Amino acid sequence: MSEIVLDFGIERLGECRIPSPMRGTRFVKDDMHVLYHGYSDDFRACQEEGVEPPAMELAGSRENIFFDPAKLKCGIVTCGGICPGLNEVVRSLVMSLFYHYGVKTVFGFPYGYEGLTSRYAHTPLELTPQNVNLIHGTGGSILGSSRGPQDVAEMVDTLDRMNVGILFAIGGDGTLKGAGAIAQEIGKRGLKISVIGIPKTIDNDISFIQKSFGFETAVSEASRFITSAHNEATGARNGVGLVKLMGRESGFIAAYSVLSNNNVNFCLVPEIPFSIDGFLSALKERLKTRGHAVVVVAEGAGQDLLQHSDTRDASGNVRLEDIGVFLRETIKGHFRGVGMELNLKYIDPSYSIRSVPATPHDSAFCLLLGHNAVHAGMSGRTDMVVGFWKNEFTHVPISRAVSKRKKIDPEGWLWSSVLASTGQPVELR
Repeated sequence: MSEIVLDFGIERLGECRIPSPMRGTRFVKDDMHVLYHGYSDDFRACQEEGVEPPAMELAGSRENIFFDPAKLKCGIVTCGGICPGLNEVVRSLVMSLFYHYGVKTVFGFPYGYEGLTSRYAHTPLELTPQNVNLIHGTGGSILGSSRGPQDVAEMVDTLDRMNVGILFAIGGDGTLKGAGAIAQEIGKRGLKISVIGIPKTIDNDISFIQKSFGFETAVSEASRFITSAHNEATGARNGVGLVKLMGRESGFIAAYSVLSNNNVNFCLVPEIPFSIDGFLSALKERLKTRGHAVVVVAEGAGQDLLQHSDTRDASGNVRLEDIGVFLRETIKGHFRGVGMELNLKYIDPSYSIRSVPATPHDSAFCLLLGHNAVHAGMSGRTDMVVGFWKNEFTHVPISRAVSKRKKIDPEGWLWSSVLASTGQPVELR
């Protein structure tokens, strides 16, 4: 579908007839939107075709709401891998529901979608301002998490039986696809249950969303390990610091970490193919001229160079082979074979990064994501995810958010900036 005719319409459960209990706030009108297109050429193309330019609903509190707070019960799940900021989002949801709207019953379903499936017998936690008050600033999730699909009908049965009116699903691509399936099943049954997604992917790879929470923290933490790799590399003759970072299909963490730490000489990401011969030749030249090198590689880079077993994880993702270990052994073997001294140090901080507390700026972002998710749910919107576009919080249909992975454009400004920062060849072929 042409991006000119993208539809960002949001489904609603019904008319908002209840005055919002919020006071002293700026209410957002339903006709307020954020334009999708970022370039004037795109806007002119819309004008030439005689169509309205695609735009996303602006997020925020509405003057009238759909749900009666006195009767409403809400649920929260955290799914997928651990990510900085999970507890901040949970706390923000609970605090906003209690203090902005007066909702008194909020359930936390343990271990992701397992918590909505009766056969696991997980007991829901009742979340209150008192028991979430101190969870921000800590890593992980007080609700736990899990991967993999669950029976959609059974999950909707649980929501219906517990009289839950809004389900907040915090997670990435797989979680949002699950939330979309839950919303569709709810619609088939004619139930008045809202499903609101909150984008959680440390790789920052959800479409039509500028930034997801945890990403900024990941870049900040990764930069510290890159500094260590640089110190190791410069401390030895022909020293090489090799750092593997997260990024299955999208190399945003690697790219932004390189820009935040101008000591990296090679950045390898899934979007840009490279050959072993081309990389080793460039690395050898770098060591000859400068005596050291720092290499950052995203976990999904160079997978075409490795042997695969075609097995999948619980989320259905193809299991990646370890490009970091492969490069470590290949680099060592190559320089041993040509009789050139090499001192290589390999750092894989993936689990250390994803489990740390969020940075202050990321924490503020999590707070606002939670607030805007609550506002969206209270207004009866459903089958949507809270987005962030052009530095504004927005509403994005789940179907749009999961339509494709957001990736680095090899011809775009980001990759051009990485090449300028590292000085690596445009092609490592």
